[in-house]
Amino acid sequence: MVTAMTSSVSVDDLSPGDHACLTYSDAEERLDIVAAFVRDGLGAGQKVVCFTDQAGMTDLASELAQREVRAPRRGQLTVRDNERSWIGSGRASAAGMIDVLAGELAMADQQGYAGLRVTADMCWATQPVAAVDELLVFESKVAGLFTGGRLTAICQYDRQSFDQVTLAFAAKAHPRAVAAAVYYEDPLLRICRQHVPPGIRLAGEIDYQRLPELNHALAEALRLGGDIHVNLVHLRFLDAAAAAAIGRAAAGLPPGRSMVVTGPRLVAKMFALVGASELPAVRVRVVHGRP
Repeated sequence: MVTAMTSSVSVDDLSPGDHACLTYSDAEERLDIVAAFVRDGLGAGQKVVCFTDQAGMTDLASELAQREVRAPRRGQLTVRDNERSWIGSGRASAAGMIDVLAGELAMADQQGYAGLRVTADMCWATQPVAAVDELLVFESKVAGLFTGGRLTAICQYDRQSFDQVTLAFAAKAHPRAVAAAVYYEDPLLRICRQHVPPGIRLAGEIDYQRLPELNHALAEALRLGGDIHVNLVHLRFLDAAAAAAIGRAAAGLPPGRSMVVTGPRLVAKMFALVGASELPAVRVRVVHGRP
């Protein structure tokens, strides 16, 4: 039976036994949520298995390493090939997919882990040898594996790869939905929380008119503690007022905390112009290849 989906939650709010859906269009946002999910599972002593397409296996492992997500125990984190895991040499079936997860869960128990976390990119279901109808049956019938609280999973659906009917069914089939914490969004600017490394991420264009929203996001990051990472890699325009606001937030950090700002050359130039790059607590990292 498919039940109505609850409201979206942050990845930090997931509990053992949750079966969640992540529909995404921003690849970096997806990676951030997946990295946080993996990090939290490793920290809780759970085994973590990430299913992705073969071409993305190395990329996903690299992205997790760049975000300093590492397993404290050898074999605790594995990245698996979607096609080999779900389809094999034949055609995917709901029963076969459930058996794969049940086997992973039993193995995690035998190895002494506190539970199993699984994150799966579901784009494999769009291949000709796959069957979207079997995927839908799987999402409906897999609930039994979650009842003991030993399995926690996020199923990832790319909005560009699935039709609206399938996306709507996937949303209803999952008791939980995961989404980024968005502080502000309009056609020109998006400000959201970044989980790994912790901080905020901006994309688009920002000027003095959006200082209240920027200051609110920075205040939330300050409240969480630790160093703050301000990701401006996908920012096309930044004015002096916005750069100065970020600098003021860094200047107000207590001793021992710092701010890392990552972005294109235009960000470094604007920070230098307003003097923010000279602050002791600020480190500016330039992403080469961007204007």
